[in-house]
Amino acid sequence: MPQHDAPANPESVFTYGAPALKFGRGAADEVGHDVAALGARRVLVVTDAGVGATGAAARIAESVAAQGIEVLVFDGVHIEPTDDSIRTAIAYAVAHGPWDAFVAVGGGSCIDTAKAVNLLTTNPGDLLDYVNAPVGGGRAPAVPLKPLVAVPTTTGTGSESTTICVLDVLSLRVKTGISHLRLRPTLAVVDPLLTLSQPAGVTASAGLDILCHALESWTARPFTAYERKTADQRVPYCGANPIADMWSEKAMTLLAGAFRTAVREGSDEPSRERMALAATFAGMGFGNAGVHVPHANAYPVAGQVKDFRPAGYPQGEPIVPHGMAVALTAPASFAFTYDAAPARHLRAAQLLDASVDGRVDDLEALPRVLRTLMRDVGMPDGLAAVGYGHGDIDDLVTGSLQQQRLLATAPKPVGADDLAGIFERSLTLG
Repeated sequence: MPQHDAPANPESVFTYGAPALKFGRGAADEVGHDVAALGARRVLVVTDAGVGATGAAARIAESVAAQGIEVLVFDGVHIEPTDDSIRTAIAYAVAHGPWDAFVAVGGGSCIDTAKAVNLLTTNPGDLLDYVNAPVGGGRAPAVPLKPLVAVPTTTGTGSESTTICVLDVLSLRVKTGISHLRLRPTLAVVDPLLTLSQPAGVTASAGLDILCHALESWTARPFTAYERKTADQRVPYCGANPIADMWSEKAMTLLAGAFRTAVREGSDEPSRERMALAATFAGMGFGNAGVHVPHANAYPVAGQVKDFRPAGYPQGEPIVPHGMAVALTAPASFAFTYDAAPARHLRAAQLLDASVDGRVDDLEALPRVLRTLMRDVGMPDGLAAVGYGHGDIDDLVTGSLQQQRLLATAPKPVGADDLAGIFERSLTLG
């Protein structure tokens, strides 16, 4: 099978970045103190209606106000943000600003929306100017952003650790993103108690997102397999490296012991805590090494959704939740990438299931473990179960090929025919 060409001048430098972190039960109670320590006087809390209904955003806003800080709450975040929903949030922030800092309370949708609001209230231009090429202009922010405190209420996205903002561009029916070091939150406050109200379906989807973050960064193209970059060419995703590997490995170990229990028994605090820790570790891994084929495929799977409405999510507009969209092609994707790093794929399978034997020629070991886990946590039985068929594959492939920033991180070259085969084999879990 084709592999990446050996670089003429191999890279010898990798980069690592992460926000400051506060972790543990009750950590969210200290957000007011943390925001005051940043010197903020006017703060916008960004959340969605579902999180708002739990009271979590209001409690955090009150803790900020108790520090003598003026605070407003925007609760109009759209689940799976779109360019339209983000522009609505930006318009609110502009109309009621200026702001010294932002606090995002919620899942990846809330944190990503807050990143975009922060970006477009501190830098000139339109949202699409900053969206990754070829969908957008790929413009880099010229002005430093304001402090952003991210308080996740779901376990999975890792957005509290990363430099990425994900959104749907409605007119193009494509999911894409904005990626720059300046988008990384200043502080991640991870409180497992905030995840206790997370429905089982959300826990399952978010947990598979954690897992794919860890697996994709663990199996990513090594940083030494790239041509050497100059200092001004360095990007957040630099390829698999020793520090990212450590976080990814630990995330898989935590998931193996907690994932099924967290889905089955949502009130089990130890499992929720391990899942929150796994999400944090995986974010620290993939936020530096990068993700590849399953995440590239997830963009069109989510962006071209027809009428699927998953359990545990608002039953309004159809969506394929991000973690579900990533997981549905993961087994076939890792069967495809196996020959680029057999030992790594086998090690991942063994971390997730101790009963896996040591045969390095078993390319189905990791896909088999993934399929079993997906069934155990109630995932749909493949792409067909969320509304896709053979006739959709060409459009899905076109959408994946637009995610070259991600596909470049894959451990082997990925072409249109490769993607078509992965989508075809993912119509059912098998």
